[in-house]
Amino acid sequence: MKKITVIGAGNVGATTAQLIAQKGLAHVVLLDIADGLAKGKALDIQEACPLWGSSSKVLGASSYEETTGSDIVVITAGLARKPGMSRDDLLRSNAAIVKAAAEQIRQSSPEAIVIVVTNPMDVMAWLIYKVTGFPAHRIIGMGGILDASRFAAFIADELKVSPDSIKGLVLGGHGDSMVPMPRFTTIAGIALPNLMQPERMQALIERTRQGGAEIAGYLKTGSAFYAPGASVVEIIEAILFDKGKILPCSVYLEGEYGIDGIFTGVPVKISAKGVEEIVILDLTEEERTQLHASALAVNTLVNTLEI
Repeated sequence: MKKITVIGAGNVGATTAQLIAQKGLAHVVLLDIADGLAKGKALDIQEACPLWGSSSKVLGASSYEETTGSDIVVITAGLARKPGMSRDDLLRSNAAIVKAAAEQIRQSSPEAIVIVVTNPMDVMAWLIYKVTGFPAHRIIGMGGILDASRFAAFIADELKVSPDSIKGLVLGGHGDSMVPMPRFTTIAGIALPNLMQPERMQALIERTRQGGAEIAGYLKTGSAFYAPGASVVEIIEAILFDKGKILPCSVYLEGEYGIDGIFTGVPVKISAKGVEEIVILDLTEEERTQLHASALAVNTLVNTLEI
């Protein structure tokens, strides 16, 4: 069985570890600097495995020694958003945490595929890419999957249809400048603009952009974790089962879509190697302009980092 390390035993990390174990996908190491937190949550998940019929082993740790040789590493460590904060507000505090984690991953699991959750996610993916020196196809930001799932959930509620008939698509950075794509969002193969009035589509686009802030506003002391955890597992399953599944993820672009040298969300084929292929869509001028503006916002934040 494969080995997956989840760095950060907060709500997102623990939920991710739970889903991996519940599905029996891999053995899990849940790592956190607060040793008791990781060990307690890991033991709790392990004790549920017999009820799930899962053979996964779940271990809590506070050092990277137990993570050695991981096939996949998920980085959730960092501060969560509070009401009124943007993902970008977390930049400096989380950059130090993620940089330290990347240095450890480089030493302990040099062949791992890294899935990035920590916000601002696109910038943290770039930071991990630079610090680890890993090839770009082994670093994946999960944000687009989460954004697309939120978009699909809102559409399903609006149209009163089953969510499993909806395929949403959101491009760009995982932030307020993300680019939901109605033209490429379908309900049983029918493009969204054929089923919804423009003003309602725009309302759902804005709600999607503020999806994380809406949840943080309700929670007061934390941010979303169920849907982020499920989004990570979507990538993990595509890797472990070599699915070649096309998902919207944040990846390193080298000229694709006219964007170079940063991570941003586009459709990609995910397989056992990580990012197998970047899928190029035929965008309108307006869609391309919005994507470039979102990428520029990511690049502006990257330029403020000192590594």
